[in-house]
Parts: sequence; structure tokens; C-alpha cells
Amino acid sequence: MLRGVLGKTFRLVGYTIQYGCIAHCAFEYVGGIVMCSGPSMEPTIKNSDIVFAENLSRHFCSIQRGDIVIAKNPSDPKSNICKRVIGLEGDKILTTSSSDFFKSHSYVPTGHVWLEGDNLQNSTDSRYYGPIPYGLIRGRIFLKIWPLSDFGFLRDSPNGHRFSDD
Repeated sequence: MLRGVLGKTFRLVGYTIQYGCIAHCAFEYVGGIVMCSGPSMEPTIKNSDIVFAENLSRHFCSIQRGDIVIAKNPSDPKSNICKRVIGLEGDKILTTSSSDFFKSHSYVPTGHVWLEGDNLQNSTDSRYYGPIPYGLIRGRIFLKIWPLSDFGFLRDSPNGHRFSDD
């Protein structure tokens, strides 16, 4: 009887570990569901919207200008940020102050990207902490799941003019 109970217990532990590893790999390498918070991506993504982030793009280095990404916050590595890719390595970025009075150019170094929120007046992004290393990108968001009234692929940036080389 003890042998049967131990056998079932070890089998259960084995299945738990096995399925835990499968789930970990799926969330780490394929993607997962993410709840976004904060106003920095409005009107594209609002506070408490639920999106699907795929992680394959970052592994194959196929992040492009205009993509919305989840990345580790360079100021606080325990939290994530949701921003749009404005520039890739080698790009010249026109940066403006919050008053739109002072304008300057920044260059994105090798192995980095320039991230900005769609809500430029209410976003802490690369204009504040500079370009971020590509390795901090966790995944690319492409589908809004909730609220159901907004279900679908995400639209282009309301700041599309920011992608041109000035």
C-alpha cells in the first residue's frame, strides 16, 4: 500500500515538473498574455488593457520600427515597460523637450533601440533614460484582447511622423 502511494506521489510530482517546464518554455519563448498599466501608450493601449505579447521576434532579432514592445525598465529592472520602437541601431532620432521648444538629435548605438510612448506628454521613455539595450526587450505586442470592443491587431502610431529621418 505504501509503495502504491509513493508511486502515485512521485508520478504526480514528475508530471507537475514536466508540465511546469513546458509552461515556462511556452511563456518565455512563445508568448503570453500581459495587462498593461499606465497612460504612456494612450490612445493605442489604455490602462488595464490586456494584450498578447509574442516573444519569438526578440529571439530572431526581427523587432522593427513601429512595433510595440514589452521591455525591462532600465530604471527599475523589477518592472516592465510597454513602449513603441521609434529607432533602431544607427538611426538618428529627433528628440524634443516637453515644451516642444528645444530640439536635438540623438543617435541609437549598436545593440540598442529607442523607445517612446504614444502619449508623448505623459511617457517616461528613451527621451528620459536614453536608448535601451536590445537584450532588455521581452516581447512584441501585436494583439489587443481586452476590452472586447477593441479586440484586434494594434493600429499604427498616432505619432507616425516620428519615424522619418529629420
